[in-house]
Amino acid sequence: MSEETDELPDAPADPSRLKTKLRARTVFISDVHLGMPDCKAAQVSHFIRHVQCDQLIMNGDIIDAWYLKSSGGWNKSHTNFLRTVLKKMEKENTQILYLRGNHDDILDRFIPIQLDNFLITDEHIHHTKRGDYLVVHGDGFDHVTTNHPWIAHLGGIGYNILLRVNRIYNWYRHARGKENFSLSRWVKLKVKSAVSFVGKYEEQLQELARARDCKGIICGHIHSPANKMVGDTHYLNSGDWVESMTAILEHDNGDFEVISYDDFCARTNRQPKGGIKSVSVTNEVKLSVENVTLPV
Repeated sequence: MSEETDELPDAPADPSRLKTKLRARTVFISDVHLGMPDCKAAQVSHFIRHVQCDQLIMNGDIIDAWYLKSSGGWNKSHTNFLRTVLKKMEKENTQILYLRGNHDDILDRFIPIQLDNFLITDEHIHHTKRGDYLVVHGDGFDHVTTNHPWIAHLGGIGYNILLRVNRIYNWYRHARGKENFSLSRWVKLKVKSAVSFVGKYEEQLQELARARDCKGIICGHIHSPANKMVGDTHYLNSGDWVESMTAILEHDNGDFEVISYDDFCARTNRQPKGGIKSVSVTNEVKLSVENVTLPV
């Protein structure tokens, strides 16, 4: 994402209506992958700035140390994301939790560490009105990442190559007046082994939540946003900010919701940054109340 995108004015989508902010008790994001050229840093910064919350939980792979070490790709919009998070802590007194993932596993040598209202750790028990939720990135249940890290690194390289091909393909689609198409998501849906992996991943996380006596589990890692019941466990996955552009909101009444960047822009009457569409999300666990918006 270009640096200029992050600096575009925050214009209303409909000039006849006021812009608003969303209100949530907790915001969960994961898999931002700062340092990658396909990181949607401008969009996630825009989202964070305009959601008022008590707690922001960044659930792993926020910084992509693997990519930075091999290729490098840090730009101004990535720095602006970090500034946005720190400003939220300073100006709004938001508590920040950073859980390490596999791409930022360099943090293993430091955690746990508390810096003022900023905690860096590897997992978290999130207390809600409806019970406890275990928050983990989820890479511990990816047997390739855990047992064969060199294969995981090769897979990361392959994913980056696929994203580069996807950029060229989408440029061609734009020239023909068509919308973006995600090759990696298409592969996930079409390859039976990928579909099977996601199912097993969700089941293993369900078992972990039950072992910890938790009502639900909140994770990331596989870039597949979800809000559903897996057996008797509430399974939530925040998706990513490389392709999906999704996050999880915990509302003040205790309801959870997966929200896309496009939905956020529509609800707050803000022009999306960069003209890239996020995925459509389905919340299988329904909300009991309407979402809360705050006038600016």
